[in-house]
Amino acid sequence: MSAEIAPKSRVGIPYRTRKEELNNKREAYDKYVAAVKAAGAEPVEISLGLSTPELMKIAHDLDAVVLPGSPADVEPSRFHAARHSKSGDADTHREETDFALLRHAIAEQKPVLAICYGVQSLNVFQGGSLVQDVPSELHTQIQHSWPGHDGPEPHHQVALEPDSRLARLAGGLEARVNSSHHQAVLEPGKGLRIVSRAPDGVVEAVEWTGDANWIVGVQWHPERMVGNDELARALFRELVAVSRKAPVNS
Repeated sequence: MSAEIAPKSRVGIPYRTRKEELNNKREAYDKYVAAVKAAGAEPVEISLGLSTPELMKIAHDLDAVVLPGSPADVEPSRFHAARHSKSGDADTHREETDFALLRHAIAEQKPVLAICYGVQSLNVFQGGSLVQDVPSELHTQIQHSWPGHDGPEPHHQVALEPDSRLARLAGGLEARVNSSHHQAVLEPGKGLRIVSRAPDGVVEAVEWTGDANWIVGVQWHPERMVGNDELARALFRELVAVSRKAPVNS
């Protein structure tokens, strides 16, 4: 008699932007799908054009959520700021989808991995604020953005807080990460604490302190690093492992 095979965790991944979804532009999005699959879970693609009841029906059956990066920027009015001249266009569909998924995941204690735009979205949802343009506002010598994705992708070191999940996963207090963003967390939102910074002080990661749930937000792109970086692989593996213990269909 064969052993019963446990069903795979279902990890929801909203599209990066509504425009990319409608144009079937998937190259960047598919890296998140592949990373979730490699971690042993079932990726669930989430349209940005769903009604609230449709979205909540899907969310109800998810075990975890990955909030991906995006070429959009979060609307500054959502964190009570005037628009910076270098702030990019917002994607209302993405914002509303992220916020609905976060509302559900936090209420039902389902784990969340928020990546690049995703950590910015998470932070704003929790009442935090953003640096709208790192190069012009902070005048740092570290290259955080990757304009046009021309040339090699920038990488730099980050420091990790000793008692953080990320430090445990990295096996130390430093990591080398890729970098492709021009915005970043400024003031952390409610229930979030800063657990990583670049040498110039730019926030690189936050973790959830609101309850026992597993919520991690990173400013870098682990989905692009899973082929050759143990921390990137560990992030997705832990998300999936924790999701198997999270409430399902609650």
